[in-house]
Amino acid sequence: MKFEFFDHTADIGVRAFGRTLEEAFENAALAVFEIMTDTSKIEPKREISIEVDGYDLENLLYRWIESLIVYYDTELLIFNQFKVKINGLHLTAKVYGEKFDESRHERRTVVKAMTYHEMSIKENSEVEITFVVDI
Repeated sequence: MKFEFFDHTADIGVRAFGRTLEEAFENAALAVFEIMTDTSKIEPKREISIEVDGYDLENLLYRWIESLIVYYDTELLIFNQFKVKINGLHLTAKVYGEKFDESRHERRTVVKAMTYHEMSIKENSEVEITFVVDI
């Protein structure tokens, strides 16, 4: 399982999973775009490079998701493929997607912002990331 959603008053909670921290960050991003649309219908027409730094892992996650939301807010870009590399508290990524097209993409719920609410990153045999987005 890549991710799951949980009920949260007026917002949406996400639990993302991965064998590695990078994979869990990729699945967290995929979950955010799945809230907005059916990600299986997104074509990888555009490649964007993203680089963010955090002061801890939670801040790195926050800044990662926030940077993706900014692309949606400013250019209506939606993504469904993510290649993340994390080195300490520095993240570099290539993300793939296209501009939202109402004739091809289902309009679901708009994610307004990333939050720190209920955020946790657990690393055991698998990585589990929990966070809430503001809708």
